[in-house]
Amino acid sequence: MGKRNRLDYIILALKGMAMGAADVVPGVSGGTIAFISGIYEELISSINGVNFSLVTTWKKEGFLAFWNKVNGGFLLSLVIGIGISVASLAKFISWLLENQPVLLWSFFFGLVLASIFIVARSIERWNLGVIFTLLGGAGLAWYITSLPPIENTASLPFLFLSGALAICAMILPGISGAFILVLLGSYKTVLDAVHQRNLLLLLTVALGALFGLLSFARLLKWMFNHYKDLTLALLTGFIVGSLNKIWPWKAVLESRVYGDKLIAVREANVSPFTYAGDSQLVLATVLGILGFSLIFILEKLASKK
Repeated sequence: MGKRNRLDYIILALKGMAMGAADVVPGVSGGTIAFISGIYEELISSINGVNFSLVTTWKKEGFLAFWNKVNGGFLLSLVIGIGISVASLAKFISWLLENQPVLLWSFFFGLVLASIFIVARSIERWNLGVIFTLLGGAGLAWYITSLPPIENTASLPFLFLSGALAICAMILPGISGAFILVLLGSYKTVLDAVHQRNLLLLLTVALGALFGLLSFARLLKWMFNHYKDLTLALLTGFIVGSLNKIWPWKAVLESRVYGDKLIAVREANVSPFTYAGDSQLVLATVLGILGFSLIFILEKLASKK
């Protein structure tokens, strides 16, 4: 990983902000941003390194050895960036989702579409196994994003499971953690728990998320070490399948009230020409191209560095 200077940590915090902004949008994964910004494998390795042996390291070798072993500077910079983004951009992105959804989704659609090429380019050897894994991942993600949501539930074991699955989805490129909560019927329960400061429910979800994060990171690390090309193909497939969810033009088939908001839980993709005389079509296209181009510009700058 090498020694980092102050500028490196500032850049990491900015990448964390981009991840946080993506996670606010129910359909875009922070894992996608982590991958295209070149920090995905280090993120998985760092999470994978969090275990009980760190307590022994702290006791025997001191805090500095513990901090270096856990890759603390990297994780802290990302967490700070994600926190700043959620705190500062959440309201703005929520406003865009409510008032300018087509423009916002167009930008993210272009961004995610470009990320498919970036991730797929990391695959070193293409063969039938890799191609079938990619197609399988795409089919699975497409199917998940098409599922009808389960009725709302407040069972503690189910909320623990919801937290575990949502955090796994959050670190997977292409699948949104927030969307998984909607599918599982836990979104309203978690939202209400936040507003009502229901510590028992929030602690249950947080413990589930912690369990899911630590266990799933180990699986991903093992997959990268032993089946890197197949893992990259699967992640590429997930991103391809997620395009179903983030297509900008949709017809709402079913909506539900979550808190004080009406949220679409079942939609159908439609042609942009369905809405006759759509004045946003040109701007949406420009934003899609901008999002698409931005990924390759950032990737080129990263490769120069």
